[in-house]
Amino acid sequence: MQQISRRTLDYRRSAIRVLFDEANRLDDVMRLEIGEPSFVTPEHIIDGAAEAARAGHTGYGPNGGLLSLRELLSVKLREVNGIEAGVDEIVVTPGGMNALYSTFAILLEPGDEVLLPTPGFPNMDEMVRLLGGVPVFYHLRPGAGFLPDFDELASLVTSRTKVMFSNSPSNPTGRVFDESTVRQVVEFADRHDLWLISDEVYDELLLTPDVRHVPAAWFDTSGRVISVFSFSKVYAMTGWRVGYAVARGDVPQHLRSTQEPLVSCPSTISQKAAEAALTGPREPIRAMRDTYARRLELAVEAASRVGLKAYPSEGTIYMLLDVGAYGCDGGLDFALDMLRTSRVSIAPGSVFGPGGFGTVRVSLAAADHVVTQGIERIAAHVQRIRGGN
Repeated sequence: MQQISRRTLDYRRSAIRVLFDEANRLDDVMRLEIGEPSFVTPEHIIDGAAEAARAGHTGYGPNGGLLSLRELLSVKLREVNGIEAGVDEIVVTPGGMNALYSTFAILLEPGDEVLLPTPGFPNMDEMVRLLGGVPVFYHLRPGAGFLPDFDELASLVTSRTKVMFSNSPSNPTGRVFDESTVRQVVEFADRHDLWLISDEVYDELLLTPDVRHVPAAWFDTSGRVISVFSFSKVYAMTGWRVGYAVARGDVPQHLRSTQEPLVSCPSTISQKAAEAALTGPREPIRAMRDTYARRLELAVEAASRVGLKAYPSEGTIYMLLDVGAYGCDGGLDFALDMLRTSRVSIAPGSVFGPGGFGTVRVSLAAADHVVTQGIERIAAHVQRIRGGN
């Protein structure tokens, strides 16, 4: 009998999803493990999708997204991000994850190495492995403000290094790279002849005053930057699955061609919802962002009150807590024990690569009382572990 492919058997499921499924089987759990906004998609977006469906927008669309949406995205990129991109340089995808997978798919040959940040977005290393690539981690250390060390990066480059992945605002660190750092990242990729995949899906979720999002595309002089955005978190549209990639040269056409065998095309109704998000009122979007910013303040205060070291976020909807000081590794077993005994579900730091050990990630997407009480339960749990109880 034929066997399942080795790359599938070697695939390691995200520990966050393991916690997610386990938490679903339990009662009275404080859910801080997943970045699911505590808001329903704003009403004007839902109404826009419903009206579009009734008007007959229920069929297949182009592989790379509706022209009407790409025209709106071209305006958004110019006005919000300061990126000049024509409609043919924008590819709409079923979520940011598909944009990332398709991008890696068109770039990687078996054995190609990819520079990935740690702590970093947890699906990237498995995505690279599934496509035959080799993840190589570079560290974002707390002592350096979770900024990349370019000497370390240079030491990791080999003849097989082909891609560098960068994420700002960063999941899970919450760090927003300043202009100097982003410029250095792009220049590093250019100097070493690497593609740069810039994950900017949290571009409008800035939680700290005087912090701004700086796109990598600003400094791209050679067409090596591929930028990825999403509607999921900014607009509370996680289930609608709409993302988009922005690139120059022949990359967009390759992405569109890859969409056909992968997904055919993005959902037409979801794209119409995205159009409503871009053209509708901004008040609900700002209100959600302001709520996340308030929850960040509550989370930092709660951590300080119970003696946990927090790494306050500048952007995204997450915050890291240091549990290593209590002798906890922040691994999956630690997280499962906390879930079962203390009824709080967190993202184990180990899922974010070797740089995540000794930390846990909490989501600011949960309700206020869940954020504060959940952190109190985390502190009580690690103190019991330290006390041997």
